[in-house]
Amino acid sequence: MDDKTRLVSISALNSNPTQTMADISTSAADKKEKEYFTSIPQEAPGFFLKGSHQYDWGLKNRLSKVFNPKDGRTVMLAFDHGYFQGPTTGLERVDQTILPLEPYADCLMLTRGIQRSVIPASTQKAIALRASGGTSMVSPFEEWEGELDGKKVKFGRPGFEPLSNESTALNIEEAIRLNASVLAVQVFIGSAYERQSLKNLTDLVDAASRYGIAVMGVTAVGRAMARTAQYFRLATRIMAELGANVVKCYYTEEDFETVTSCCPVPIVIAGGKKLPELEALSMCYNAIQQGANGVDMGRNIFQSDAPISMMQAVRGVVHEGLTPEQGFQMYNDLKTKGTK
Repeated sequence: MDDKTRLVSISALNSNPTQTMADISTSAADKKEKEYFTSIPQEAPGFFLKGSHQYDWGLKNRLSKVFNPKDGRTVMLAFDHGYFQGPTTGLERVDQTILPLEPYADCLMLTRGIQRSVIPASTQKAIALRASGGTSMVSPFEEWEGELDGKKVKFGRPGFEPLSNESTALNIEEAIRLNASVLAVQVFIGSAYERQSLKNLTDLVDAASRYGIAVMGVTAVGRAMARTAQYFRLATRIMAELGANVVKCYYTEEDFETVTSCCPVPIVIAGGKKLPELEALSMCYNAIQQGANGVDMGRNIFQSDAPISMMQAVRGVVHEGLTPEQGFQMYNDLKTKGTK
């Protein structure tokens, strides 16, 4: 392949980064129509949580702190964004914005720096500890300018995602010292550093399993991520097959029940960007109805006009069976009463 052909190939891949993802719907093994068995729950004899019945006592106990044994669901409060975004909106002062929300969460997802500096050691909430990192929002892309057919064009490495170049950010002894129930690791399926992020996951699984600590694989946002059921079936299944005890991904409007059915361990959904409150509550409700075991939300709570009210409304939808409309009514009622 000459240089001109190579540059054209790179440019074409950059124009559609998802085309490098395996097209699992057209592989030879998938010519037979898929069966997802979405109407048949996966059994977990003797334990309340999907895929967890054969774990050791300590790991089961830690998962029972994250997920409510009465309904098998969780409301995780994610505020680990600062590990690559710095003081993003709503997290400028964690002591002022997050601590008032702590009583309404089942689990706190955070970094070790915030846990030690802000979170009271008296908290009874489960800890999901951010365990990967090493890049930031200003990490540079590898891009350069060149010429093609006499015209200036911009080129870049196909699949390259600066944020995907993470390593593990703590060791297992630190996780034990901080009494973590879960270690959260970012996984970038389809990126240039896919292999490294998967190795981060497996390294943490190997270390954490020796001490009965769970590992949550987090589907990372990036140019390679397609917000489709096909992509999330691929990403969540890979993480579960490599040993993740819990998986976090985004909700999809179409076929999300196939994602949860294909994944043999619990899925919690990410909140993602800030949505209007009713939309966020509808996303929670639909995800739970389609097999998710909970939510791990951040911006849709701490960036709300009334975060405490929103936090309680999300709990109502996840744990109390409220519809989105009922949850929204709860939010407005609490907000009217002065609950911030």
